[in-house]
Amino acid sequence: MIQPLYRLFIELTNGRVTSWILRKFSRSRFSKAVVPSFARIYNINKEEMQETLESFPTLHHLFVRQLKPGTRKIDPAIDAVVSPVDAVIEDVGNIRETSEIEVKGKVYSIDEMLGDKEALEKYLNGTYMILYLSPTHYHRIHSPVDGTVIRQWSLGRKSYPVNKLGLKYGVRTLAKNYRMITEVKTNYGHVSVVKVGAMFVNSIETTHQGTELEKGKEMAFFSFGSTVVLLFEKDIFKLEKTIKTPANVKVGERIGTFKLK
Repeated sequence: MIQPLYRLFIELTNGRVTSWILRKFSRSRFSKAVVPSFARIYNINKEEMQETLESFPTLHHLFVRQLKPGTRKIDPAIDAVVSPVDAVIEDVGNIRETSEIEVKGKVYSIDEMLGDKEALEKYLNGTYMILYLSPTHYHRIHSPVDGTVIRQWSLGRKSYPVNKLGLKYGVRTLAKNYRMITEVKTNYGHVSVVKVGAMFVNSIETTHQGTELEKGKEMAFFSFGSTVVLLFEKDIFKLEKTIKTPANVKVGERIGTFKLK
C-alpha cells in the first residue's frame, strides 16, 4: 500500500509548477530569512565556508556555497580516483552484460541512464558507483580524474527524490531523472560522470571551461541534494579496500585506483 501512495506523492511534487515555485523562492531575497534555520537544522559546517552565513543573500547561495581554499585535500597519486563530491557512497557494483545494475533492490538500466548505445558499449561489465548528496553536503562537483571531455549531454525532464526512499519507491530515478552526463577519456580508459537532478529543482550548472579536466578541480554544481553516478570502463577501476557501503566521503579522498589494461 505504501509504494503507490509514495509514488503518488512524488508525482504530485516533482512537476514543472512546484519546481518553478521552489526555484523562485530559493533564489528570492525572501529566502534569506530561512538561511540560518536551514543551516542549523541540517548541521552545515560554517567553519568550512568561504563566506559567513550572514552574507548569503538567498537560500540558493547557501546551497552552492564555496569552501575556503585548502579545505579539501586532493589525493596526489597519479593512479588515484577521487571522490567528486562530499557524499555518501550508497552502492558500488558491476555493470552486467545486459547493462543492468541493482541499487537498493531495484534494477536500473545503464542503457536508459546514458540514452546512447555507442557510449553504453564501453561500460558493459565495468563498475558503477552511486554517491548521494543530502541537503547537508557541500554541493559543488569536482573532477574525479584527469582527462579530456569527449562529450557532454543531458536527458530527462522531471526528477524524483534520490534519497533512500526515492531510490526504493521512485520510478527508475537514476535512469529517468533529469541528468547531465560528462564522458571523460583518461590514460586508463573511459569514465562517465552522471549528475542526477533531485526532486523539485533540476539545477545542474557546468562551471569548467574547455575540454581538459584536472583531478580535484571544480566542474559543476547542484542546487539542493542530488546524486552522482560514476561509470568506469571494464577492467580499469579497483575500489579502495577500506570502503564499505554506505561510506561517507569528501571531495578529493581516494575512492579507488586505476588499473592498466
